[in-house]
Amino acid sequence: MDIFSSGKLVIFFIITFSSLIFGYLYWRYFWFFRNPLRNIPKGENIVSPADGTVVYAERVPPDKPIISVKARKPIHVSDIFRKDLHEKKIVIGIFMSPFDVHYNRAPVSGQVAFVRHYPARLKNHHMTSMHWRSLTKHFPIYKNSPHIVDNERTITRISGHFKTEPIACYVVQIAGGSVSGIDSYIHVNDPVEKGKIFGMIRIGSQVDVIITCSERMNVTVRPGERVRAGETIIVE
Repeated sequence: MDIFSSGKLVIFFIITFSSLIFGYLYWRYFWFFRNPLRNIPKGENIVSPADGTVVYAERVPPDKPIISVKARKPIHVSDIFRKDLHEKKIVIGIFMSPFDVHYNRAPVSGQVAFVRHYPARLKNHHMTSMHWRSLTKHFPIYKNSPHIVDNERTITRISGHFKTEPIACYVVQIAGGSVSGIDSYIHVNDPVEKGKIFGMIRIGSQVDVIITCSERMNVTVRPGERVRAGETIIVE
């Protein structure tokens, strides 16, 4: 290899390396914080709080498990919510990859009843399994995902109405293994509007919605579907 070929090879590697570094910095400090406009649907419905892939969407009777994550261990609402809810409820989990918009939006209009933060039980697990299973549509997407019950989380309760009936809507922001923060922009007693931004999670993460339900509610999404925060109707 002559000196000119060697020089071209060095230039190629410098350009490639610089492009990778620039691409990462652009994604991490600019693209990640993008906030596109959303068309909030009108009417009495409940919208997705996050962009991402639905990993479970279940109507759960009192004291019944939602899913089994590891070694067939049943996962209850209390594992996600850190306390039990004895009413019938709808539980929808949404996985946000590092490339999704990470601003979270209110699923319903109402008033903030509480915002509670819970540290990780032992450590924050990475969501690698869920990421690849969501990309390849390998069901169940939640398999081998202990982060659902163990990771740091912030839970926001919004008290609102659905078709004249009072409901409680809990949004659970679950941190990923590389998360640098769960942000909440609202406080107790604040009014919120459906589709408005109330917080975000940095890097990969998951957002669950737990809704006290009635027979008048119809779940409109299923596992594997892509949803958009503030725009996709998940219950009508």
